[in-house]
Amino acid sequence: MSREMDEFVDKVRSSADILTVVSSYVSVKKQGRSYFGCCPFHSEKTPSFHVEPEKGLFYCFGCHVGGDVFKFLSLIENITYFEAIKLEAERLNIKLPERKKTAREMEREKVVNELFDANELARKFFHSVLVNTSFGKSGMAYLASRGITEKIIESFSLGFAPNAWDKLTTALKKRGVKSEALLKAGLASKSRDGNRIFDRFKNRIMIPIADIRGRTVAFGGRTMGDDNPKYLNTSETPIFKKGEMLFNLDRAHKEIRKLEYSIVVEGYMDAISLVAAGIDNVVASLGTAFTANQAKLLMRYAKKLYFAYDSDEAGQVATVRAMGLAASAGAEVFVIGIPDGKDPDEFVRKHGKDGFLQLIKNAMPLVDFRLQYILKRTNTDTLEGKVRALHDMLPALTGLRDEAKRIYYQKKLAGALMLDEGVVRNEMGRMGGFIPVGKSDRKVVHRRENALERAGRILIKEAVEDEAALTYLREVLPVDVIESESQKEIFAELFKDGADINITKLTDDAAAELSRALMEEYEGDAYIDALKLFERQDLNIKYQRKSRELEEAIIRGESGERSLEDLRSIKKALDEL
Repeated sequence: MSREMDEFVDKVRSSADILTVVSSYVSVKKQGRSYFGCCPFHSEKTPSFHVEPEKGLFYCFGCHVGGDVFKFLSLIENITYFEAIKLEAERLNIKLPERKKTAREMEREKVVNELFDANELARKFFHSVLVNTSFGKSGMAYLASRGITEKIIESFSLGFAPNAWDKLTTALKKRGVKSEALLKAGLASKSRDGNRIFDRFKNRIMIPIADIRGRTVAFGGRTMGDDNPKYLNTSETPIFKKGEMLFNLDRAHKEIRKLEYSIVVEGYMDAISLVAAGIDNVVASLGTAFTANQAKLLMRYAKKLYFAYDSDEAGQVATVRAMGLAASAGAEVFVIGIPDGKDPDEFVRKHGKDGFLQLIKNAMPLVDFRLQYILKRTNTDTLEGKVRALHDMLPALTGLRDEAKRIYYQKKLAGALMLDEGVVRNEMGRMGGFIPVGKSDRKVVHRRENALERAGRILIKEAVEDEAALTYLREVLPVDVIESESQKEIFAELFKDGADINITKLTDDAAAELSRALMEEYEGDAYIDALKLFERQDLNIKYQRKSRELEEAIIRGESGERSLEDLRSIKKALDEL
C-alpha cells in the first residue's frame, strides 16, 4: 500500500472502537476488563464470544475465530477486509485518500454518476406526474383501490408514467440528461430505425428501487390492468444487478437487525402493503427468483428469514427453491402460510398487522414445510412413492445442525411414510450425514488442548506486553520447536517488527491465534513454565537425534563416544529442568 493508504488505515484503526462496533451487532456484558456475549458466527447458548476493548481484539472460544475490528466487520457483513475498513471509515466520516484514477476508471465513474442522476430525476418526474398532474389521476385512483394512502405514496415516492411516448425523455433532456444515459439507465428505448428514442415505461405505476444507501437505481412499473407483463422492470445496468439487491432493504435493514429476522415477499406491492400496515422488516425480490447472493445480503442483518410467497402452486414452487438457497447459505428458514389462496398484500389489507403477525408466529420451519409439501405432491401409498418422498426429504434432514432436531425429524418422516426409522437413518448415512454449512455459520471446534500450543500463546502475550521479554525470546526461543504454523507466523512478525505487531499482515488463523493469546489469562509462573516446556521439547528432539546418531555409529562398527557424551549432557540438562 502507499504511504497515504497506510496512514488512512492507521487513522481508521485508531479511531474505531471495537466495543462500539461489536455492540451494534451483538449483545455483550462486561466481566472485569472484558466483554462477553453469544457468538454471532455460530449458534450457542453459553457465551464464548470475548471482546477486549483495550487491545482492540475479539475472539470466540467456541468456533475459534478472532481478530481486530475490521476482521469482525468483514465476517459479520460478509465483505472483504478492505471493504470493512472503508465501511468503518464512512461511519467515522474519515475520507478515503484519493489517488490518481485511470482514464478508464474516470469514464466509468462518469457513466455511473450519470445513471444515478438520470434515475433520480426520473423518480422526481414520475412522482410529480402522479400527485400533481391530470395524467396521474388514474394512477391515484388505482392506488387508492389497493389501500395505498397518500402517506405511503410519499414514503415510497411512488409515481406514474404517462400514457405517452416521450414525456419523460423530453423532460429529462431539458434537464441536461443525454440520450445515451437514458438508454443505458433503461428509461428509454430506441426506435426501430434508430433515429429517435422513446419512453420505456408508459401508463404504469412507477415504483423506485433504491440501493442500500437509498440512491435510486431502477424502477418497477406495475400495470393497472391486464396488460402483460404485469410488472415491467428496468433491465440490468452498471448500477443495478437484480440478483444482488432487494426492494425496500434500504428502509428495512435497521428494523431487520432490531427484530432479528426478515420477511421476504415476491412482489413490490406485497412489501408496500406490509409496510403500510406497520410491518417494516420486509423486502421483495426484484422480478427474478430469489438468489443465494440475496440470502447472504439479508444475513448481514439477521440469520432468520421468513418467506411469505403466494399460496398458489407457482408461489409454493418458488418457496421451496428459495428456502433451499437460503438454508444452504446458512440461514434459519421459516415459511409463512397465507390462507385462502391469498397473497400477503390481500391478506394484510383484510386482516391487518395483527393478523399477519399471527401468521408469523405460526410460521413453519423449513423441514416441516418441505415434508408437508412433498407429502401433498407424492403418492406415498406405493413403495416407489415412499422412496421418492424419502429421497426428496433427505437434503433438508441432513442439513440440520442440531442432532436432537435431526433425530426428531427422522422419526417424524419415518412415521409419515410408514417406514422403519433405521431405513431413514441408513439413507441419511449414505448421503454423508450433513450438508456442508455456509461460511456465515461456523462450526464449534472442540480442540484438544496442546500444552506446547498453550505455552506458545503465553510467550506471545509476554512478548507483546513486555519488550524485555521479546528481546530475550529473540535470543533463546528455539523457533524450530514450535509446532503451530500460526504461532511460527506470529513469532516471525514479532521478531521482525517488534511488539507493535500489525495484525493485517497475518493470515486469518494467525490473527485469531494472536487474539486468543492476548485474551487468555495466565497465573503465577506461567511464563517461566512455558519457556521450560519449549526448552524441554528442544532437548527431547536433540536427545532423539543423538540417539539415532549413536545407533547408526554402532551399526557402522564405530564407538560413538562423541554421541554418547552428547546424550549424557542432554540427559543432565533435562534432569535439571
